[in-house]
Amino acid sequence: MEAIEHDIPARNTRQALKRGFRMRCPKCGEGKVLHSYLKVNERCEACDLDLTHARADDGPAYVTILIVGHLAGFAMHLMWSIWQPSALTMALTVSVGVIVLSLALLPRFKGAMIGLQWAKRLHGF
Repeated sequence: MEAIEHDIPARNTRQALKRGFRMRCPKCGEGKVLHSYLKVNERCEACDLDLTHARADDGPAYVTILIVGHLAGFAMHLMWSIWQPSALTMALTVSVGVIVLSLALLPRFKGAMIGLQWAKRLHGF
């Protein structure tokens, strides 16, 4: 059987990713997507978009670990080649940076993943 294509208007993926990264509704950019740090709202309070279909699962955590791990490795390389601090100093500095950056990026990547799902009409959007 051949797939039937409908004249469905395309959604702007870049705009949806930006809005999601700001933790805003991918459709209108006004309402919040998340509450309580990582829980997805049921609906957008501005445009009433149904967000119950959003399933980000492990994707945002994987992207966060990938980016933060690479930045931490680069930071350790720079610290060692420029200052040569003690092992304790380097471990504490990099650990604090990794924790702060991970906690800041995880909800943003989850919002971006929800924006991508909405733009590509995945999971019932």
